[in-house]
Amino acid sequence: MDIEHFFLEKGQGAPLILLHGNGENCDYFRGQIDVFAERYHVYALDTRGHGKTPRGRAPFTIRQFAQDLLEFMDGKGMERAHLLGFSDGGNIAMVFALAHPERVDRLILNGANLNAAGVRRSTQIPIEMGYRIAKRFSGKSASARVNAEMLGLMVNEPNVEPEALAAITAKTLVIAGTKDMILESHTRLIAESIPDSRLVLLPGSHFVANKNPEAFNQAVLDFLNT
Repeated sequence: MDIEHFFLEKGQGAPLILLHGNGENCDYFRGQIDVFAERYHVYALDTRGHGKTPRGRAPFTIRQFAQDLLEFMDGKGMERAHLLGFSDGGNIAMVFALAHPERVDRLILNGANLNAAGVRRSTQIPIEMGYRIAKRFSGKSASARVNAEMLGLMVNEPNVEPEALAAITAKTLVIAGTKDMILESHTRLIAESIPDSRLVLLPGSHFVANKNPEAFNQAVLDFLNT
């Protein structure tokens, strides 16, 4: 492994790994860590090239991030864990659960998407424009190259077919905001495609865990404890 993850760790019990979204870091979950740590051994990771985790040399893709997660778990001697992923973190958790079903206890997908078509066009069009501009200048500017990689995740990833989700064996919660940047129809498609999943829509935006932590945390704990 060419990187070492920065992570926050708190609590005891079954491991619960928190995976943040694009361009963020583990601080996104500041409203969750203490609450979840009362019942679980919480690990909040900075993804490769995010926060305090180095970029490394491996590909900057959702599938590579899922491989990084596997190596993190192996390094900690963690056979299984609950996974909670937000946005791109949800995409990492989803891809991981498909590739390594035996390593996932319960799966929580918050604001995940299968492809760029699942994002509201009012949000996606500026992302695509920014990506094209950053890519054009990436050969001349280090900051443009970083920007192109980050935006590229939201333009080109994760490209999972809804039919593939039938292979997810973990008990799953799909959770999103009622005014999420992920289309509600897309969130419902994900939930309907995963066997026996639970769908929860909470009042709020894409960032409902951050903006409405009490309701989000309660929904997650209700799911984990049943």
